[in-house]
Formats: sequence, C-alpha cells, structure tokens
Amino acid sequence: MRIFLTGASGYLGGVLTEHFIAVGHHVSALARSQAARDRVTGLGAEAVSGDLADTAALRLAAERADAVVHAAADLADFAAMSELEGPALAAMLDGLRPGSPFIYTSTGMVYRDTQGVTVDEDTPVDPESAPQPFKVLGERQVLAAEGPAVTVIRAGLIYGRNGSGLLQGLIAGGRAQGVVTYIGDGANEWSSVHVDDLARLYVAALAQAERRLIVNAAARERTPMRRIVEAVADVAGARPVSITLEQAQQTFGPFAGLLTRSSPMDPSRAERVLGWKPVEPGILDELRTGSYAAARSA
Repeated sequence: MRIFLTGASGYLGGVLTEHFIAVGHHVSALARSQAARDRVTGLGAEAVSGDLADTAALRLAAERADAVVHAAADLADFAAMSELEGPALAAMLDGLRPGSPFIYTSTGMVYRDTQGVTVDEDTPVDPESAPQPFKVLGERQVLAAEGPAVTVIRAGLIYGRNGSGLLQGLIAGGRAQGVVTYIGDGANEWSSVHVDDLARLYVAALAQAERRLIVNAAARERTPMRRIVEAVADVAGARPVSITLEQAQQTFGPFAGLLTRSSPMDPSRAERVLGWKPVEPGILDELRTGSYAAARSA
C-alpha cells in the first residue's frame, strides 16, 4: 500500500514510518525542511516537499496514495494549527480515492475533564470544553467526508523510545531545578499508550479500513499523576514535590489545568473492532527501567 504521511519527521510520525515500512507499505512523507527530508529519507520513506499550508502538494500526494495518515500537529499554537489544518484536511480528503483509508490523529484531550469518570468514544466532545479544541473540529471535518474510509484515533499520553514532549519537559525541568512538581495530592489518573503499541493500532486500522470509526488508544492501566512525577523524578535525579493549584497557575499558567485533569479512556472498541492489544511496558516501567532510564545512563 502506498501511504502518504504527514508528521513523519516528528516523534509519533517517525515510529509510524518504521512500522508501515516494516509490514511492506511504501511511505511518502511530507517534509517542510532539509532536516525533515533527511529524517524521513533516513527512515526509508520518500520525501514530499511542502508543508500543511501547501494544499496543492497535499492534494497531489493524496491522489497518488492508497491511504493517507495525518499525524502532523503543532500543539504549541492551537489557533494557528486550526487555521492550517482545515484547508489541509480538505485537500487530502479531496485527493484520496473513495473508499481508501484516511487516519486522523486525535487525542484524549478532546474529552472534557470528567474528574476520573472513564470516557469512551460515545462520550460527547465539544470544542468549547476540550483542552485541544482544534482536534474536535478536525475530527468533525474528517468524519463528515463522504469518500474515504475515515478512522479517528484518540491517543492517550504517548510515551516510549525516550520521547514525549510532556515527559521530556518534566525531565529537563527536574534536572535543571532539582524538583519535579505535581498538583495537590496528584491522585488524578491519566491514560497512556506506548508509541510502538500505538503504531500497531495504525497498521491494524489501515488493514481494516472501517468507515467513520473512532477509537481510543490507551493501555488499560490508569496512572496517577503523582506516580508519573515520582518516576520522572527518579530519571531526572530530582525530588517530587507537591504544589498548590494557585502555585501551579502562577508557574504554568493555563497549562496547570491540564495537569490536574482526569479523563481515563476505555480502549474496548479498539480491542474489539481492530483486534488491538498493547504489549509494551507500562509508562512507569518505561520511565524507571526502559528507554528513559537507558538514556540517562548513556
């Protein structure tokens, strides 16, 4: 299968590229810089020059592909990403042949904070209450498309291979400051998924090509934020410290609200429909004895 992939030079996209090629797919990957071209060609993919603003290039690449996987995202600037993503999605959806797979990478951050109540794919999502509203809008756009066989994958906190912006940020902060903080008692539970397990879910979704399928991608383990911070502190050689919400808001601003949320995800649909089952170590083991610990001792 010829797959056109956005975001291939990033954390998740690079692992997806490896998994797609390993099962025999040909990957053409969007690359907006020479560094991105070098990264994707080094993984064995064909580089397609352009970025998400280049709708003509996106449409042409989709026309030449048997499937499209959209994994590119700028999580630092929601407003800019929302403006870019809508036209980019329209171009790729228009270019792809009817019935061909289109996978949209979403996130558990589309759910409101349920304060520990488990969410499944039928739990309502709304851009007004979602921490990442552009992902709700992107989901709606791709699911409304008439031609392609669209799958939306809502991923929990992605970890593994010494990656993840959140975990790496916490580790770097711990090394610099000697402490890693959690808010209050840190009992709020998060869902997570190893990046290699997540990539296997994409492979399964491409093979099955269901129409208008939404799946949660998360291990069944629910991990309190305090335990994540304690494991990060071990990796960083730092101390885990509790701070108040007021202190967190002064330090992190609006991001403090994300660190206190708890919307554990039910992965039953991915298991049932796509036959998916995570097999990689859990997030705490991966931090303390896996890739993160290995990187520390290297």
